[in-house]
Amino acid sequence: MDRNLALEFVRVTEAAALNAAKWVGKGDRTAADQAACDAMRHTLGQMDIRGRIVIGEGERDEAPMLYIGEELGTGEGPAIEIAVDPLEGTNLCANGMANAISVLAAAMEGEGRLMHAPDCYMDKLVVGPEAKGAIDITMPVAANLRAIAKCLDKDVDELTIGMLDRPRHEKLISEIRRCGARIRLVTDGDITLGIAAIQPDTGIDALMGIGGAPEGVITAAAVRCVGGDMQARLVFRNEEERKRAETMIEGDVDRVFYTDDLAKGSVMFAATGITSGDLLKGVRYTRDGALTESIVMRSASGTVRRIQTSHRFEHAPKY
Repeated sequence: MDRNLALEFVRVTEAAALNAAKWVGKGDRTAADQAACDAMRHTLGQMDIRGRIVIGEGERDEAPMLYIGEELGTGEGPAIEIAVDPLEGTNLCANGMANAISVLAAAMEGEGRLMHAPDCYMDKLVVGPEAKGAIDITMPVAANLRAIAKCLDKDVDELTIGMLDRPRHEKLISEIRRCGARIRLVTDGDITLGIAAIQPDTGIDALMGIGGAPEGVITAAAVRCVGGDMQARLVFRNEEERKRAETMIEGDVDRVFYTDDLAKGSVMFAATGITSGDLLKGVRYTRDGALTESIVMRSASGTVRRIQTSHRFEHAPKY
């Protein structure tokens, strides 16, 4: 993935974050999400790419824009597969809570690939480069905690595991606490937790638990960029979800999916903070504009860049 193209994708997440930030704390999650979608679609449309959405806001009959299969860009330049979450944490944004972000992953045709994940749940286990090769999602929780702790040169009771605060995690929470490890629960946004797990000095040592499968693919792109490790299994709520997965994914849909199954080859990841949180500072308004903080990663080089941008509204695009 070309380094200049990766930086252009940061402009996309910045635009979405700036537009969604107008709705922070106003209690309208739908308006916030629409604002992020509008800005992201507009900015992607200006890029010299032949872009195609492989993970977006839904199917064409359910989402007016950024739907799966939608083609974006000027039609000039490289063919790109794009996975987006214009506003991860719609409730977080609407309620003015921490960790709302705008996020995007991409793969250039012929160089990389993103799995076309069905809209179902996914059980995830994510660790950073230090614990790569040491985890096994099919093993008991205690075994994985011991393996992670050994790789990080920690005791198990020094580990912090991130996961979504959901009733479905009651058993998992009990098992982790029984082992002595700590837990960081968040109400929304397991992409942020996944990225925190692969970054040093965030205080999160691993992501465990069940979240969305599309979000899992976006997380996998970031994991691949930094050389971390991710394992996942699809979780179906009904037979309809299983059959849909079987039409989208080759092979056994009940198998363990590894990082390369989810994000393969040359990929990139970009995210911009909307509300300040563990990973990124949110949009902060100034007298004549706003400040944003973003992160961009490329698997080709393994680079991770943090970008602070000052935006002057008199030069900002209108959506």
